[in-house]
Amino acid sequence: MTHPFLAAVAQELAERGIATLRYQFPYMEVRGKRPDAPKTAHATVQAAVAEAMHREPALPLIAGGKSFGGRMTSQAQAVAPLPHVRGLAFLGFPLHPAGRPSQERAQHLFDVTIPMLFLQGTRDALAAPQELEPLCAALGPRATLKLFEKADHSFHVPARSGLKDAQVRGFILDALAAWIDGVLTRPVGHQAEDLIQKEQKTEP
Repeated sequence: MTHPFLAAVAQELAERGIATLRYQFPYMEVRGKRPDAPKTAHATVQAAVAEAMHREPALPLIAGGKSFGGRMTSQAQAVAPLPHVRGLAFLGFPLHPAGRPSQERAQHLFDVTIPMLFLQGTRDALAAPQELEPLCAALGPRATLKLFEKADHSFHVPARSGLKDAQVRGFILDALAAWIDGVLTRPVGHQAEDLIQKEQKTEP
């Protein structure tokens, strides 16, 4: 929650008129090295959504997170839709451990029916563009993929790129803010209707 990247994201989203609620998973609170079990992580996500609703009941919600936090949010949504959440945004979705390509972690995404945004660096060792592009194509209109050249899983870029990490973060948050605007101006439930129509058209 106090990680410099997440703190900067919260501050810079506020400058774009977007409020955030940051929280930590239990294993982070005790500085553990092993992430929480999915059941515990899902309960934490659900509690965070409930807290956001309690604090600002009139505001629409977008859920998501960085790396593990984003994946646990999508899993929680797939298991039981998060109340009043209009979309999911992932800052570096961890499709697989570094050096071990796999699509296993992606299977639950097909059970998510609300819009999803994948913000990903092209040098991300946990999800390469050539893995994410066909995945998002298979997910159909519910998925949007935005790639950021030379950025790794932490959205760090090498000095030879000519960019600073802060600049890349700005590009990422501009893309996120624009996507959120698009999601929130779309009637509730319209995305699900589009998905149903698409599936019906592709039936033999």
